[in-house]
Amino acid sequence: MTGTNRLIAPSFTAEPLAWRPRRRLERWLAVAEPLARRPGFLLATALVVFTLTAAAAPWLFSGLDPYATAPAAKLLPPGTGHWFGTDELGRDLYTRMLYGARLSLEAALLAVGLAMVCGLGLGILAGFIGGRIDALIMRVVDVLLALPGLLLALAIVTAIGFGTLPVAVAVGVGIIPGFARTTRAEVLRIKTLPYVEAARLGGASWARTLLRHVLPNAWGPVAVLATLDVGAAILATAGLSFLGFGAEPPAAEWGTLIANGRHFLITAPWVSLLPGLFVVLVVFSLNHMARTFEELQP
Repeated sequence: MTGTNRLIAPSFTAEPLAWRPRRRLERWLAVAEPLARRPGFLLATALVVFTLTAAAAPWLFSGLDPYATAPAAKLLPPGTGHWFGTDELGRDLYTRMLYGARLSLEAALLAVGLAMVCGLGLGILAGFIGGRIDALIMRVVDVLLALPGLLLALAIVTAIGFGTLPVAVAVGVGIIPGFARTTRAEVLRIKTLPYVEAARLGGASWARTLLRHVLPNAWGPVAVLATLDVGAAILATAGLSFLGFGAEPPAAEWGTLIANGRHFLITAPWVSLLPGLFVVLVVFSLNHMARTFEELQP
């Protein structure tokens, strides 16, 4: 058409590919800026990073052998030569704490990973499908919640055997209900939002809607819960190791180190107190990080 009646097609300009990394960087900076203003969060992150690095490469922070005994140097107090002192066999406690981080964190992360996978699956089935499946899954979750977590873990580890892997499985089963209930609540909330209904009206399958729209938007609270549960799993695995269900001696594990020093609480209290204090600081740091992420969520 010509003249005043001519229709002009709108023009759309696509975003240049070179701008996309810049936009991603801006989003990351928008998240990192409020975190950088929190000194408590930075200290907690530094301690967690140190612990993870020590678990992966403990020799970077200590050149001593964690299993070398020195009877002449037993129960030495903390000092420049031995930052955490020595145990009843003369072994350096600081070095054993570093090497014990691997077993303790492996068990905790394994437990949280198992709970996250199973809990996500149960929560998605219950929230997305609903009906009788939802009722059945939630009744099973309620039964698990009614049992004390440590008692359930003790029963499981007694049935399947001792060691790091059985302890991780036992602790993981105990924290599945929290992930299941959190995921179900988020799925129930998100699946009624307009963009999910629009995706379904646009012809998207249930599986595509779940994977592209529901699950990514339900991930935030689950990630916060996972960070919190890592700390809880560390305490639970250390407790089971303290009771003798963890790795066999002379393996260095945080709960075992604390248990070995309970006979010297009067004569050499650092054997138990310093490893216990380190575990408390790591768990507190993880909880502080999780709470900070939760506060910053929109």
